[in-house]
Amino acid sequence: MSLREENRRRRKRKNTNLLLTLIAVAFLAGVLYFVYSSGNEGSTGSNTNPVEVHNPKTQETIDLSIVCVGDIMVHKPQIVSQYDKKSETYNYDNNFQYVKGYIEEADLALGNVETTFGGGTPTGYPSFNAPDALADALANMGLDVALTSNNHLYDKGLSGMKRTLQVLRKAGIATAGTRLPWEKNYTMVDVKGLKVAIVSYTYETPSVDGRTTINSVIISQEAEGLINSFAYETLDEDLKKVKSTIKQAKKAGADIVVCYYHWGEEYQRSPNQWQHYIAEKTVNMGVDIIFASHPHVLQKVEMLTQQGTGIEVPVFYSMGNFLSNQRSETLNNRYTEQGMIARVNLKYRKDTGEVTIAAMDAMRTWMEKYHQNGKDVYTIIPLDEKFENNETLKTSGHLQRAIQAAEDVTAVLGDNYIRK
Repeated sequence: MSLREENRRRRKRKNTNLLLTLIAVAFLAGVLYFVYSSGNEGSTGSNTNPVEVHNPKTQETIDLSIVCVGDIMVHKPQIVSQYDKKSETYNYDNNFQYVKGYIEEADLALGNVETTFGGGTPTGYPSFNAPDALADALANMGLDVALTSNNHLYDKGLSGMKRTLQVLRKAGIATAGTRLPWEKNYTMVDVKGLKVAIVSYTYETPSVDGRTTINSVIISQEAEGLINSFAYETLDEDLKKVKSTIKQAKKAGADIVVCYYHWGEEYQRSPNQWQHYIAEKTVNMGVDIIFASHPHVLQKVEMLTQQGTGIEVPVFYSMGNFLSNQRSETLNNRYTEQGMIARVNLKYRKDTGEVTIAAMDAMRTWMEKYHQNGKDVYTIIPLDEKFENNETLKTSGHLQRAIQAAEDVTAVLGDNYIRK
């Protein structure tokens, strides 16, 4: 049995236990009502009031935990490091061994997969094409939805873009942000009996002769119709498209809407005016959460309030790098080694459709890289309360770098948002 199948069965058992509990509560309420009614039959006392019986199903509150990670990239050194000459295969499972528990415990896990699975020879920057084995490792980690709307989605052209969807889905991972011709431009997943819509958009680079470009590459007209994107040149018009997508998802029955943006400026540790503007506009479109990335470094998180309703919406302006070779040794920038597992815990009222935020926080992460037995070893370290005893950090001798990363992340996010 695969890890994903096991996880699905675990969630199914949870839902079954919840249903049995609700049935038992309803039965008990019925018995109590019968006993009370029988005991007071024919009574004329003025203090006798009818018992009000509530239907626990209609007032049921469902707790939902959603996590999201930032940029998942595979540079050339990571291709070499994960290749086994003896078996002539790739395997990325060890990259996620320490964070997998934090991903699996969530009800829904999303992540920005910033590479293609175009087939053929794997390549790194500037034209990303990862081995298919990465998709399997992400599935084994517990990823449920791959966000594919980013500036590297067209690195291997239209065929690579389509194959990326096929590889991820074959691994058991849903996709959002790019699609096949007959599909909708949002993704709907069922989680604990709720319909969760994922609306995912990336920025465009300046147009050339009226043609759309992604990462300064002119994309074909067919590809243009399969990508969720917005241009800063026509931002207000494009935000109307985002609003229409959200409206369509809600009309199709979405109980919760999660929005992801690929936006901002690379290596800038504060959101720019456009990020703030887009976030405020999107919050007022009725979304429940905004996750975002692209700068490759962390930016702040905050709650924004919808106008008129007072509803609070979590915004993660940049979740940084989750997996990459961007680091002090390659870019002279230690902040590119730092990321997060963003988490939002929701409460959904089935009788009213009301969504409230129970908690929002982030598990700090640090991208470890060290050399052993003639190969580079990459591992994502969760900077939790136990990280100073992490076996990999003991082997690499990089504990002080991890401690510095923990301090850096806390400084950006604020101690109130740090998950210990």
